[in-house]
Amino acid sequence: MYQDVTELRKFYASPLGKITARLIRKQIRILWPSVKNMGILGLGYAPPFLKSLSEEADRSVAVMPSLQGVIRWPRHKNSDDYSGNVAVLARETDLPIKEASMDRVIIVHCLEHTDHSKQMLREVWRTLAPGGRVLIIVPSRLGPWCRSEATPFGHGKPFSTGQIKELLSKNMLSPTRWTSALFLPPFKSRTMLTALASLERTGQRWWNHFAGVLVIEAEKQIYASNTAEVTQKVPAKPVIVGTQRTSQSRVKT
Repeated sequence: MYQDVTELRKFYASPLGKITARLIRKQIRILWPSVKNMGILGLGYAPPFLKSLSEEADRSVAVMPSLQGVIRWPRHKNSDDYSGNVAVLARETDLPIKEASMDRVIIVHCLEHTDHSKQMLREVWRTLAPGGRVLIIVPSRLGPWCRSEATPFGHGKPFSTGQIKELLSKNMLSPTRWTSALFLPPFKSRTMLTALASLERTGQRWWNHFAGVLVIEAEKQIYASNTAEVTQKVPAKPVIVGTQRTSQSRVKT
């Protein structure tokens, strides 16, 4: 069951949520140091991790599952350079994105909730350009975060690295690199929040098997043989939030 988008936004606006996003973004940047001139898709609740990437990328869009809900992203700003909302509500198994149009995809707060992981990953494969890469962020089954409902990573199904790699391989996505983050329990006190940030490197070195979150990268395989399951689909018409009227036009990327 998906966590409501308002609860996700509330968490990432909290002190714990801000540190959580910062520590995970650091690992994303280690794997993807540059996304210049690329197209980026965020699937699930990705705005906390898309912001810095979207400033560098050529284009970006956030697709939020229909069972989760959607919010405007980026938030409205009183500035001349505000380009408008690029958040879309859609089924994770029917993405309103042109085929082979995205260079990078980030999946977060999605895979652990969906009942259609195979169909979703096949859709991600369809939207990725040849040589494109996907980054999946999921709760680790060995870490303490999956046992705390005070954070979004305490909801849904946790995974092991082996489970994610097997799932990706079965859906034409070849695992390439993986890392982890969040090595201390999700404390809320100011003192422990400081420890959470300062001891991250120590945890990465000495007890990385007990991380709260797994970050796994995979590359699109271009030699897919099961043509019966990989069929070209016409992207659905999304609902775009933040406009004066509901848009029925296709997202162009």
